[in-house]
Amino acid sequence: MFQNYFKVALRNILKHKFYSALNISGLALGLTACFIIGLYVIDELSFDQFHEDHDNLYSVALHGIIAEQEIYTSNSSPPVGPAMAAGIPGVEAMVRINTYSAMVMKYEDKAFTEMKAMDVDSNFFQFFSFKLLKGDPKEVLKEVNTMVITPEIATKYFGNEDPIGKIVTVDNDNRAVKITGVVEKCPSNSSIQYEILMSNIGDEFMKSTSWTNNGIFTYIRKNPNTTVESINMKLEEFVNKMVGPELQGAFGISFEDFKKNGGVYSYYIFPTERTHLFATELQDSMTPRSDIKYVYILGAVGVFILVIACINFMNLSTARSASRAKEVGLRKTLGSERSKLIFQFLAESFIYTLAGTVIAIVAVYLLIPSFQLLSGKAIGFGAMLQPVMIMGVVGIFVLVSFMAGSYPAFYLTSFKPVDVLKGKVKAGMRSKGIRSALVVVQFTISITLIISTMIVYNQLSYMQERSIGMDKQNVIILRNTSRLGNSREGFKQSVESQAGIVGSSYTNNVFPGVNNTTVFRMAGSQQDHILGTYFTDYDQAKTLKFEIVQGEFFTRGHIADSSVCLINEAAIKEFGWEGDVLKKKITSYNGERPHDMEVIGVVKDFNFESLKVKVRPLIVQFSKQSNNLVIRYDGSASAAIDKVRDEWKRIAPNDPFEYSFLDERFDELFREEQRLGQVFTVLTGIAIFVACLGLLGLASFTAEQRTKEIGIRKVMGATVSSVSTLLSREFMILVAIAFVVASALAWYVMDNWLSSFAYRIPMDASAFIIGGVLSGAIAWLTVSYHFVRAARSNPADSLRYE
Repeated sequence: MFQNYFKVALRNILKHKFYSALNISGLALGLTACFIIGLYVIDELSFDQFHEDHDNLYSVALHGIIAEQEIYTSNSSPPVGPAMAAGIPGVEAMVRINTYSAMVMKYEDKAFTEMKAMDVDSNFFQFFSFKLLKGDPKEVLKEVNTMVITPEIATKYFGNEDPIGKIVTVDNDNRAVKITGVVEKCPSNSSIQYEILMSNIGDEFMKSTSWTNNGIFTYIRKNPNTTVESINMKLEEFVNKMVGPELQGAFGISFEDFKKNGGVYSYYIFPTERTHLFATELQDSMTPRSDIKYVYILGAVGVFILVIACINFMNLSTARSASRAKEVGLRKTLGSERSKLIFQFLAESFIYTLAGTVIAIVAVYLLIPSFQLLSGKAIGFGAMLQPVMIMGVVGIFVLVSFMAGSYPAFYLTSFKPVDVLKGKVKAGMRSKGIRSALVVVQFTISITLIISTMIVYNQLSYMQERSIGMDKQNVIILRNTSRLGNSREGFKQSVESQAGIVGSSYTNNVFPGVNNTTVFRMAGSQQDHILGTYFTDYDQAKTLKFEIVQGEFFTRGHIADSSVCLINEAAIKEFGWEGDVLKKKITSYNGERPHDMEVIGVVKDFNFESLKVKVRPLIVQFSKQSNNLVIRYDGSASAAIDKVRDEWKRIAPNDPFEYSFLDERFDELFREEQRLGQVFTVLTGIAIFVACLGLLGLASFTAEQRTKEIGIRKVMGATVSSVSTLLSREFMILVAIAFVVASALAWYVMDNWLSSFAYRIPMDASAFIIGGVLSGAIAWLTVSYHFVRAARSNPADSLRYE
């Protein structure tokens, strides 16, 4: 019996090829976008959930308020983890990780700079569920100077040779380290991204007993029966006991007085599996984090596109239902039962949806590589086989099939045959109230996406083009110049003598960001102030083109040592100074003992961090021993790199030459937003296209339904333009209504999104006007084809219609 239903349904679908093609293509496109976004959302939500007992893994974070400045950081101090494991019953285990920004490694005559090397505790592979391919998890990191590497590193260093037992030399001290294991490449949905894991037994920083010297990542596994609150309370006791004496020694203030003055210094634990999406306030992350709001936004867009595709499906189904009303009446008159007619319509809907779903799955398979490039996600087609995706696909299939077929199946079949044959149902269908409402919903979503995409693009362009107070263009960064030894200064001079090289400067810091934030005071004051600080030489102002608004930068021939410094304008406000601040004294607590520094210059505020935050107070100090060289060039980047590389190879032929560009590093700060903008653009195009497919079908149906009216109007003297304008008017009114609703919705959503940026574009009317005009033009072009064609038809043919 069911086989007959599907045969008849298939015959009806093939009979109306144009509508069927529109239905299936629109639905397939909507499902494709929905499935791909679903894969993205699932990947984001799955971060760090592959670890055994993942719901009991927590990272230790620090919340501090010092000098009225609030800090949230993922970093902790070395003794915190061991103290928790030994002193808190609910903490079953702990592991610590110390990361390196860059580490030089050598094997025989080959040298490499590794960016994903880290020191870890020996129980790393017992704590986390990273898979060892070679070696014993309990033994591989138990001895000093041992190392575990990924297969990719093993191939890069040793080719096809077995890496176990090989010796490599590490860093400037050429420390010999033995490879004891090979670990599987870490999953893309891991917040810990490694390539080299070294035993931290010989790491001097890990031996530190200071509770205020934060710079490592600490993880703990808690007992399932232990509450987070009890662990945090015990941590507070440790802080009171251990941090108090350190504050007293450093700043001459008791911990009780520190807290009475509004100070906060508190460690707490945060779920590891929530760190990637729900810890946006935490600074100093091991890997770039995302934001749950972006998951919500893209998830909502995926649902919206599916809704648009479903609306198309329902619109075309209800539009065709008017023409099929007589069919229903005749079949009921000839004895067809209502239940059989319901099954018939649902079978048609089932076939439509099945075809759209199959096409969508094939499209996902073909488009996954392109989406990987677009989103930066390493998502494979195998993710479609996850239980949650299979359940989602089946659920969407059943829901869409039922929704699309329910109107004709349950509404049309409910009328008496006599009413249908008299045309009462058909007349009711022509009111088009339901279809009009659905078109408004479609274009509200589409116009909202158009406006939002334009605002996102404008904000990203503003962030890339805005002057940040220094010139980030045409600047090369060299790391690990300490490998040059006593030739560092000679190398700098040789580079500067090359044609096209404008200048260079040594610094211990590579923007964006500063690598040290510490406490300073005005000389003679007991008021603490938190400022960022870094060290550089004489030439940085010239190289990065800082603007000096008072005094001068470090200059040869004048005192340039630890007794002088420069500050930015934000630091002047922080200290509450006014007017000329030269020769004012600042007490630094960065070092073994406090020392005073004299202000010799003021740097105009420049954005050394993300444009999402205001410029922080900054102190620039002098040093000749920094490890990074920034080089400004004119002309071709490749020519400048070749010249610098030649000089490097002349002085250090066996050391790796690794470089980056300053502007690219700043661009990385909002890479997530850039990818969001790219994905938004593609999805907006899909939404508009799917909506236009629906309009195309409705325009064709409307022209068909009004054929006789068109013929009469032409006989009465109406022109082609007047007829097409008349027919287009109702659709343009619907688009205008959608524009009003979409403008309010887009304003609310985008104003909310822009509020996360300290420096943002204004919400002017241009994006809304362009969005409205663009959507109106697309809608008019979509419907005008059929209406102009109908208006140009021969009136005699029109009047013979039916």
